Amino acid sequence: MQKEYRYRCLAPNGKTVQGVVSATSKTKARQMVQKVADKHHLKIVALQPRRNFIYIVKSPDGKRIKGKQAAFSKEEVSAALAKMGYQNARIQPVLFDIKMKPPFNSILMFIQLSSFLLNEQLSYDKILRMLADEETNPTLKETLRKIESELKKGREGTEVFNQFADVFGRFPAYMLGLATKSGNMAEVYEATAKFMQRTADYKKSVRQATLTPMLTVLVTIATVIYFVVSIFPATAEMFIKFGMELPPMTAATMKFSDFFGANWLWMFLAVVIPIVGVFLWWRTPNGRVWRDKMMIKLPMIGPLLHKSSIEIFFRVFSAIYSGAESNIETLRASAEACKNAYIEKNIKEITIPKMLKGMALVPALEEAKVFNEATLSRLRSGAEVGNVLQSANMIAMFYEKETTYKMQNLINSIQGFIGMFIALVVVLLTLVSAEVAFVSPPTTGF
Repeated sequence: MQKEYRYRCLAPNGKTVQGVVSATSKTKARQMVQKVADKHHLKIVALQPRRNFIYIVKSPDGKRIKGKQAAFSKEEVSAALAKMGYQNARIQPVLFDIKMKPPFNSILMFIQLSSFLLNEQLSYDKILRMLADEETNPTLKETLRKIESELKKGREGTEVFNQFADVFGRFPAYMLGLATKSGNMAEVYEATAKFMQRTADYKKSVRQATLTPMLTVLVTIATVIYFVVSIFPATAEMFIKFGMELPPMTAATMKFSDFFGANWLWMFLAVVIPIVGVFLWWRTPNGRVWRDKMMIKLPMIGPLLHKSSIEIFFRVFSAIYSGAESNIETLRASAEACKNAYIEKNIKEITIPKMLKGMALVPALEEAKVFNEATLSRLRSGAEVGNVLQSANMIAMFYEKETTYKMQNLINSIQGFIGMFIALVVVLLTLVSAEVAFVSPPTTGF
């Protein structure tokens, strides 16, 4: 979360210079101040974060009044209370003043309501003030009030909203900042809300299509291992006690149980270490690119993930393009928004450099080799009649409908396969367990 830090510096002539910067940590704030200090030959004397203080005072009628005030120091709070006629105030800093990021739904609701009110021709400062008053989340409420205050001071919208990228998210903050200097704020806000909703749906669909089945399979495997390791040894002991020969499936299961019991640690490490290694590598830039490239090549789910990324790309493209941004900046922002590192890399490293050298939009996008032929064909048609924007909107709407329908069908199919897998495991365990019912103890002769 962004915090405000007040700095105090000493100039070579002995004068004190102070100001306020915003940063996510004291270290970053000090780095920002240090750059200014080095440039103007200043010496940093103090750097204080704005924090919350709890105060207790007595009113003229003797009643105790407890309150909370944000300030850079206890002295600042004491001075403010003294101006209001309160003396001998007890002031203590809030020890655990943790500000959590607002929930996704709160941010989405703010953007959707802003879009609606902008269409109703309300002024933006009034919208911010109204929604801040109605907001129940303290972090978002404070953020909206700060944004209103900063915009009133004349600061540029993109700068203000980027300051709160940790609250809204990096790309939504970029879009909302862009809206302040565009001629269609309502349209940009509406596109941003659509982008956020589709991104959330995209992540949910991916989880349902990949993560949930994987967890189900892992739980099933864990259940089988527990059954084999814990249940079957007791069964074997019964057979051994009566001198009975183990049935074929039971004997095979017992051999696996013995092997697993003796080597479980090595088997566990052989599975876990590669998985952890892969996940750590995926967090690197090259790993993310490789992962996203492979994801869109997977059977069944790959084409849907690819089309979802294309949909988000062109939805953002059309919103920013209509906001009168340059093609280069539009492409860069859209590539970052599509949530696919492979597509983003190719757009930035192939398409944009070729456009900077004079190549037209559609041929440059074709050179990136990240869009299917159907998408490029629609873009060519739009470019020929001078309406790329309409083509981008059509692509986004078409793929939204297609991926929504097909993704749900895919999820249903995967769930069906998982159900069949679990049923097969249950049948096998039942057969192995029932095998003992057909075994009779050996008879002894007299």
